[in-house]
Amino acid sequence: MASLSLLLAATLLGGMVFFSFGFAPVLFRQLPMEQVRPLLRGTFPYYYLVVIVLSALAAGVAASQSGLVAALLGLICFGTVYARQVLMGHINAATDRGDQKAFHRLHMVSVVIQLVQIGLCGWAVVLLG
Repeated sequence: MASLSLLLAATLLGGMVFFSFGFAPVLFRQLPMEQVRPLLRGTFPYYYLVVIVLSALAAGVAASQSGLVAALLGLICFGTVYARQVLMGHINAATDRGDQKAFHRLHMVSVVIQLVQIGLCGWAVVLLG
């Protein structure tokens, strides 16, 4: 079970880092903004779903080894549920109504959540390793 916990947490971390620092920035560099926004808007629900499922599985498997690791991964899961089910809707609504101030504020919240989650997941991987 220890190897499975580590594998799940490392996969989660790799996916989160790749999406945040690989996929999204490349889209912004390679495509015009009018193509990037709908592409990212369509991608986020699936990305968040993958993070929710992976973090929940990783937390469940890790629970038999470390309560702290399970809690870290559980926080990632619950934070992503919030980001997907609540925050994303508010961000999209701000975009749709052209409210750039609200969009930037809400987007910053989502970025901070994502960065904290990457840090938590990195901590979990270190503890499992």
